[in-house]
Amino acid sequence: MKLQESVTFNPQQVQQLKKLVAQGEGLTLEFKRKAAFPEKIVREMIALANTKGGILLVGIGDDLTIPGLKHPEDESHVIKQALKKCKPALVYKEEYIPVGNARTVIQYEIPESNRKPHYIFHSEDNKECFVRVEDKSIKASREVREIAKRAQHKKDIRFNYGEYEHLLMQYLDANNTITLKKFIEISGLKKFYASKKLVLLVLADVLRVAPNERGDIYSRI
Repeated sequence: MKLQESVTFNPQQVQQLKKLVAQGEGLTLEFKRKAAFPEKIVREMIALANTKGGILLVGIGDDLTIPGLKHPEDESHVIKQALKKCKPALVYKEEYIPVGNARTVIQYEIPESNRKPHYIFHSEDNKECFVRVEDKSIKASREVREIAKRAQHKKDIRFNYGEYEHLLMQYLDANNTITLKKFIEISGLKKFYASKKLVLLVLADVLRVAPNERGDIYSRI
């Protein structure tokens, strides 16, 4: 990955950075003070790539101050090492933004990926996937991972509107939202089949899903 480094202080660039920071964290914007825990930064980058893409800034305080980094090259190095645990490999652009007083902010631009979902591998049999929800990165469920993977290649999604789909729509008419656990409870379906039906209905643009670590929330579109 080619490093695009700003070698001189650029007041206009710093002004743009300040405007960006003033927005606060959100769906497509994340701040980190430093790379003390590089795997956490990779988790955020994965979440952005798996969702709508965005920008991650290293050298920004929780209070929206811009202290910058004294040794950005060192921070960049540990992040690059941690990124080796990400599969498929992430596409990103790294840029150094000098902010004065021999301090620098590192900006990572991460586009929405066309190779979703991305994982961080802790070992061959231990991997995690994350998505972005508002200003947080959360672990993605099996259903959200499957939706992310298949949504990139979907054409005409067909499904049978049968007994269980009718039951689901009746429930949503009365309650607005449902979880996989609740759908299993009201339908009597095994988890595999209930999950498959919800995923298919999201891909068919009948339902939308809001990822949630305590149970994804499904609603009608």
